[in-house]
Amino acid sequence: MAYKPQYYAGNTSVAQNRRNHMSNNVQKVREISDEDLTACLGHRAPGSDYPSTHPPLAEMGEPDCPIRQIVTPTPGTAAGDRVRYVQWADSMYNAPAVPYWRSYHAAMNHRGVDPGTLSGRQVVEARERDMEAVAKEQMETDMTCPGLAGLRGATVHGHSCRLQEDGVMFDMIDRRRLEGDVIIQDKDQVGVPLDRKVNLGKPMTTAEANKKTTFYRVGNVAYRDDPEAIEWCQKVWELRTIYGYQPK
Repeated sequence: MAYKPQYYAGNTSVAQNRRNHMSNNVQKVREISDEDLTACLGHRAPGSDYPSTHPPLAEMGEPDCPIRQIVTPTPGTAAGDRVRYVQWADSMYNAPAVPYWRSYHAAMNHRGVDPGTLSGRQVVEARERDMEAVAKEQMETDMTCPGLAGLRGATVHGHSCRLQEDGVMFDMIDRRRLEGDVIIQDKDQVGVPLDRKVNLGKPMTTAEANKKTTFYRVGNVAYRDDPEAIEWCQKVWELRTIYGYQPK
């Protein structure tokens, strides 16, 4: 019998969206060029070579090891890339991705990543070209609405603020904004001005965001409206807290 992963309990749209993120069942909805991605991240100049922290593995003559024979290095590891990060802030007002689900998506679908989750931001550290693969996938798919989420390496405030009058999440250092019917970004993730305006695409409408979000929220899909999700949350809590995962 083939194994079918069970990613997340629940019978609501929020539960299904959480399963979609965990299983990488996401849809590409926009195009971000490699040069624009590099500019937004701000770690190196667009078009430049990847700085390295050690020679390519093929040139290092590492000692024989059974683990090295089993595990294929990621492209960034094989090339000797340095470690860099991408960090997101996602609005609590029904952004597509809850911070934890960005972490789940990265950890379950990409190798060599180190995700970190806080209440209002999420970071992924990895070898530079591996990190860029994660960032590009999340930027280009329906995991992200450019109006309700943003790259924020510093001054991440805004995730819990009310949306602006134009429906865009507040950003204290104004990295991106609505111009016409699209979101543009003209500063990198730590606020350094760019020499271009990067078109991040159209923001989702309120109806689209409500349909795509992974946030349980009163006024859209409340957590209490998903009995199966609550049941399993309580079961895991009980097994962990009372029995230490040893129900015997």
